[in-house]
Amino acid sequence: MTPRAFTTLLVVVGGASALVAPRLGVSSAIRPLQMAATIEPPPVTTPRVTTPATLLPRERYVASNRFVTRDGDAAAKFEARWANRKSRLATLDGFRYFALFREVPLADVVGERGAAAMGGAPLKYNYMSFTIWQDKPAFDEWRNGEAFKEAHGGTGIGAFLTAMVGSLRVLKGPPSPVFWDGILHLANPPKDDPTKVVDAGWRVVEADGASTLPAECFVAANRFEVREGAEADFEERWSKRDSNLVDMPGFKSFTMLRRDAPPVSSDPMGDAWNYMSFTVWDDKASFMNWRNSQSFKDAHGGGSSSKAAKATEGEAAAAAPRPPAPWVRPPSVMFWEGVLELTAPEGA
Repeated sequence: MTPRAFTTLLVVVGGASALVAPRLGVSSAIRPLQMAATIEPPPVTTPRVTTPATLLPRERYVASNRFVTRDGDAAAKFEARWANRKSRLATLDGFRYFALFREVPLADVVGERGAAAMGGAPLKYNYMSFTIWQDKPAFDEWRNGEAFKEAHGGTGIGAFLTAMVGSLRVLKGPPSPVFWDGILHLANPPKDDPTKVVDAGWRVVEADGASTLPAECFVAANRFEVREGAEADFEERWSKRDSNLVDMPGFKSFTMLRRDAPPVSSDPMGDAWNYMSFTVWDDKASFMNWRNSQSFKDAHGGGSSSKAAKATEGEAAAAAPRPPAPWVRPPSVMFWEGVLELTAPEGA
């Protein structure tokens, strides 16, 4: 194949051979990414402090990639491609967590009436790879190293072409990456699970391409479009919430995701959300248990402790007008279940 023909092919497949974190001022949402398998010390217990003029510091760096699979058995084949790929992700410095997430319809979790009440914008993608790194330098080192090339079909042109053709058979269009700063991070160490076999830094899973893989975790996420200038206020509100997440049965991790570059109108997935709360649970039952708990009520201002605190604020504070919400439209809930889950020994 001539260099010119190879370059043409790269254009045809959407330039999906590279995963590049955006530079300052350049949106990450429009940088194409091939099917990249893409998790800071254990969470601190001291309160985090922020001011209206200061954003919270990054505690993790998260690389995600959004996919739309074709109909039929494409989803099972897509998962099998991930399961059978060559990767040593978990052996790399700075790696904390990985999972491949597939969408769970709202109605499957909260029923038809609950889904209608939640509303929100429907997703334009049904899979998302999600990797948490200790920091951005760790991600950059992976992106520019041999491990990245190995996971994407090797270094030869023939291997690359094979990977690209396979992707086109199961996907509707090229993948679309988004990069995030992780703030307010909490994580529990992973439980011993003999069913999750890891060899040389990657999961050992039987995937035949005919059936999708069994779920290994459940994610409840809430997307926010925070208005310009209100980001610090939004983060401050979250930092002051009452929460006992780490003590809840089945809790794995929580991260408030903040886009590391502003979303743009040309985002191929129509995704204008710039923040997303992201909580990983053992399973849906663990999430529902928390949702029906006092901890949930306290975190959302409906618990007795919250009411008692409000009662002590004084008449003047109570009479003051409430500040406007920091977002420009109501938040939008979405649910995921994860497969091929990998976690660092100290947790995500």
